[in-house]
Amino acid sequence: MNMVSPGIYFADANASFDDAKFIICGVPFDRTTSYRAGARMAPNAIRQASYNFETYLFEHDIDLSDVPMNDMGNVEECGSSEEMVDTVRGIVKKIVKADKFPVFMGGEHTTTIPIVEAFDDIAVISIDAHLDYRESYLGMKYSHACVTRRIAEHVGVENVLVFGVRSISAEEKSDKMPQYVDAFTICEIGAERAFEKALGTVRKKRIFLTLDIDGIDPAFAPGTGTPEPFGLSPMEVKKCISMIGGRLVGFDVTEVSPPYDEGNTAALAARMMREVIAVAWKNMK
Repeated sequence: MNMVSPGIYFADANASFDDAKFIICGVPFDRTTSYRAGARMAPNAIRQASYNFETYLFEHDIDLSDVPMNDMGNVEECGSSEEMVDTVRGIVKKIVKADKFPVFMGGEHTTTIPIVEAFDDIAVISIDAHLDYRESYLGMKYSHACVTRRIAEHVGVENVLVFGVRSISAEEKSDKMPQYVDAFTICEIGAERAFEKALGTVRKKRIFLTLDIDGIDPAFAPGTGTPEPFGLSPMEVKKCISMIGGRLVGFDVTEVSPPYDEGNTAALAARMMREVIAVAWKNMK
């Protein structure tokens, strides 16, 4: 399985793989990063930050110490994107086959591709500053700039929604673009209304949510590889997670870059993971 011990495990992830309902895993990979590298260091930084929080989430009336979670550790660092994709896809297939809920930590956003490829019959919602719909970037098919394109090839472009976009390249504009809601529209009509309307267009019942941390404004999440102004607030993302609710089948958070962080971005990523686990657990029960 190419797993290694992370040295520190995600807070409250004390169950065995067999007993757990939520499986946490890190993918320390950032070989296609085109601006600020460092996302490979994120999984352990997020784990460290996870010990900052109370186990009890009062707004959900859930104590995460009662939730069966397992931290598998980190995938071994891979030499190429193709190797990473093959390795991670195999790991996630085992998790999905065991009827468990995967919660992954990148790494760059390319790490989402094999996670989604391990699922069948799902939609994908991506909270991201960038559309990431290039066919290739710098000669690479598996690049953080091509994530949405690769995901759409697996689930169908009609089953992809990107929320919070504020950067689209000219080459990404086409008749077969995925659905997206830009940050400027969100600002005008409000995040909850915008997300409610967008969620109504998602055809599949089961939804995988991927959070590129740069979808959140860099004022809240400065430690990322490609910061883009005019982003969402953490509270807006929190509300979106609750609105997906019982349709959630998996989650990942990507693009946290500890070298450009004072710890607040890693803490935010850890708290979003705990939020997803709480919402999913509440709906399972």
